[in-house]
Amino acid sequence: MLDADTRTAILKLAAEGRGKHFIAEALGVSRNAVKRVLKQGDATPAVKPRPERAEPFAARILALYTDCKGNLVRVREELAAEGIVLAYSTLTAHCRRAGIGVVPKTPVGRYEFAPGEEMQHDTSPHRVTVGGVARRLECASLTLCHSRVIFAQCYPRWNRFWCKVFLTEALRFLGGAAARCMIDNSHVVLVGGSGARAIVAPEMVAFGERYGFTFVAHEKGHAERSGRVERGFHYVENNFYAGRTFADVPDVNAQLRVWCEQRSAIFKRAIGAVPASLYALERTVLKPLPRHLPEVEEIHERVVDS
Repeated sequence: MLDADTRTAILKLAAEGRGKHFIAEALGVSRNAVKRVLKQGDATPAVKPRPERAEPFAARILALYTDCKGNLVRVREELAAEGIVLAYSTLTAHCRRAGIGVVPKTPVGRYEFAPGEEMQHDTSPHRVTVGGVARRLECASLTLCHSRVIFAQCYPRWNRFWCKVFLTEALRFLGGAAARCMIDNSHVVLVGGSGARAIVAPEMVAFGERYGFTFVAHEKGHAERSGRVERGFHYVENNFYAGRTFADVPDVNAQLRVWCEQRSAIFKRAIGAVPASLYALERTVLKPLPRHLPEVEEIHERVVDS
C-alpha cells in the first residue's frame, strides 16, 4: 500500500500535466498503482477493514472457554471437532479483543518515604568475570528509600555472617540507619514465617537493635514493596559490570564502592533531584551509629580429643 506522501506526489504531478508513465518512473511505482490513486483522487490510503474470521463463532467460543476452564488450546480442539477451523493466533487475538480471559493489570503501588523512614535490603546472584573467569557472586544492596542513595557489594558466599558484614559496611557508608529495614522473606534474616508473620532470627534482632532499626518483611507476591532496592540490581548489572575488569573480589567491591559514590552525585529524572542533595537532609535524621562498631564474628564449635 502506498503511503500518504507518495499518493500526494502522484496527485501533484498529475495536476502539473505529467503522464502516468512519467509519474510511475519518477516515483518508482507501478503504472497500475498510479491509476488507482488517480481514480480515487485522494491522498489518504483507503483502508479496507480486515474480516474477523472468529467473529461469527463468538458465542460458541465464549461458551467453550467456560467449559474448558480457560484453556484456549482445548477451545480450539473443540471448535475443530465441530468443523470450525481457526488458527490459534486468530483465536487468541479474538479473545483479547473481546476481553475473554483478559485480566486487567493492576498498577503496582507507589510508595513515598519520609527522610530516615525506611531502607531496603536484598541480594541478587550475578555472573561476574573476575580474574578472567566467570564467577557467580551474590550482590548485596542497601538503599535509602527517600534519597535513593545505594550501597552495594559482592560476596562469593552469602549467609547470616556475611549479611551482618555487609550491613555493617553499608551503615558505615551511609553514616547511620533508617528506622526500619524492608527485606524479602529471606531465610538469612528470618527463621520462619513471612510478611507480617515473619520471625526474625534473634541474632539479627540484636544486630538491628545495636544500630537502632528493625527488620520488616513484605508480604509474598508484593515484590513492588521493595522496588527501591530491586531496581538497583538492574542498574548495577547494566551500568557497572559492563566494560570493567576485576582482578579479584576485593577489587570488585572497591570499584563498586566508588561507583556508588559517583551514582549518588548524578541527577535522577525519576525523583527530579540529585540523590546526594536529598541525602544531605536525610542523614540528619538517620539513627546515629554507635561509638564503637564491633567486628562481626562467627562462632565455630570444634570437638577435639585429648
